Amino acid sequence: MTNYDKEPIRDIAHLGHVELLTPKLEDSLTFFKDVLGMQEVARKDHSVYLRCWGDYEQYSVKLTESEQPGVGHTALRTVSPQALERRAAEIEAMGLGIGWIEGDIGHGKAYQYRGLDGHLMELYYDSYEYQPPDHLRPALKNQPQRFTGHGVAVKHLDHINFLSANPEGDGDFAENVLGMRLTEQILLNDGRRPGVWYSPNSKSYEMVYTLDATGTSGRFHHMAFSVDTNEGIWRAADIFLEHGVFIEFAPSKHAINQTYFVYVYEPGGNRIEICSGGYHVFRPDWKPITWTEEERAKGQAWGNKTVASFHTYGTPIVDPK
Repeated sequence: MTNYDKEPIRDIAHLGHVELLTPKLEDSLTFFKDVLGMQEVARKDHSVYLRCWGDYEQYSVKLTESEQPGVGHTALRTVSPQALERRAAEIEAMGLGIGWIEGDIGHGKAYQYRGLDGHLMELYYDSYEYQPPDHLRPALKNQPQRFTGHGVAVKHLDHINFLSANPEGDGDFAENVLGMRLTEQILLNDGRRPGVWYSPNSKSYEMVYTLDATGTSGRFHHMAFSVDTNEGIWRAADIFLEHGVFIEFAPSKHAINQTYFVYVYEPGGNRIEICSGGYHVFRPDWKPITWTEEERAKGQAWGNKTVASFHTYGTPIVDPK
C-alpha cells in the first residue's frame, strides 16, 4: 500500500513496448497492419516489429510467433542510465532478476526480471528514435510520422493490463520497487484489492493488475492503443465489424480512469482495447481513488455491466475454475 513518508522514486519514464505472442502470426500481422493501421518497421527471427504513428520510439509492439497467445515481455524505459542501474540493483537484491541482455531492435542493453506473478519484464534506457522513410515523413517536425489514416490509425501504445493471481503483491512491487503511483483501486468488502492502476508519469495509468478469477499466474488481460477522439472509438468499432473482428465489449465509458473504449480479440486470441480520453495526474500528493464493491457492481460509467468474460478470459487461454 502507499507509503506517503517515503521519498518518491521517479526512475521509470513510461511503458516502452510489449511483446505479444500469437499462434497465428500472419493473421495477427494482418490485423495489426491492415485493421489497426500500424506500420511494420523490422523483422527478426519469428518476430515482427510494429509501430503506432504517434510514438517516438521505433516500435510499440513486438509480435512473436508462439504455440499459445499471451504476453512475451513488457518493456519499461527508465529516465536515465543511472535510473536503470538503480532499479536493476534493487530487483537483483530481491532475487527476482534474470539478468542483462545486450538489447534488441530499437534499444540498447536491458535488464530482465520476473514480476511476482511470473510476468517477464524488461527495463532499458538507450533508445533509438524512429526515423521515418520519405513516404512517411510528416509535415510538422514535432510529429514522429505522417498520419496515414489507415484502418483504426492507432496513435500511441497506451497501457497494459496483466491478469494476476496476486494483484496486490504485483501492485505493491510496481509502487515500492519501480516507483509507480497508485492512482485508482478496487477494494472489496473482505479487504482484498482485485484491481490496481499504476502510472510512472502524469497519465492516470499505464500498468494495471487485475485478479485472475481462474487462479492462474502470469496471464495477459489486454493491451491498449489510443486514438485522439471518441469518434475514433466509434470508427474503430465499425472497422472491426466490417472485418469480422469479434467485439467483446462495444463502445462505452469506464468509470475507473474515465477512458472511452472498445474491446476486441485479435486473430491470435489476445484481447486488444482501443481507447481515448482519461485524465492526467498533476498533483504530487495524489491520493488513490478507491472504489467499493457496491460501487463497482453498478457497472461502467453509463451503467452498462462489465462483461463476464473480463474476469476469466485471458491468454494463454485456460478453463475457468
